[in-house]
Amino acid sequence: MSYLLLKSLHVTTVAITLVLFLWRWRYVLRHDPARRPRWMRWVPHLNDSLLFLFGLALAWRLGLSPGGAGWLAAKLLALLVYIALGLYVMRFAPSSRARFFGGAAALLVFGYIVGVALTKNALWFAG
Repeated sequence: MSYLLLKSLHVTTVAITLVLFLWRWRYVLRHDPARRPRWMRWVPHLNDSLLFLFGLALAWRLGLSPGGAGWLAAKLLALLVYIALGLYVMRFAPSSRARFFGGAAALLVFGYIVGVALTKNALWFAG
């Protein structure tokens, strides 16, 4: 698979991830999460799995490893934080307020990940 195709697939799944997160976040803020549509329980996980696989394929294609590219390590660490915040918001947050602020934090982390990806710099926001 060509680099350009892999990158396009990766970027597309990033955009889908953001849309699905916003949709699910809005749903848990306004509705009972147990009543969300059935597809909303598995489609985001499928997309996120594809996103991760395309990211791995890109890293392999470019010969990158987290140990050799600090920005990639930062991106992967931030991804774990984003996943933890997503789990908190969608399943464990005790109140609407906690779901709101947890979701806002997840979006900040998402923005950080995108910034790192675009600049190849873990401290892109610093200057």
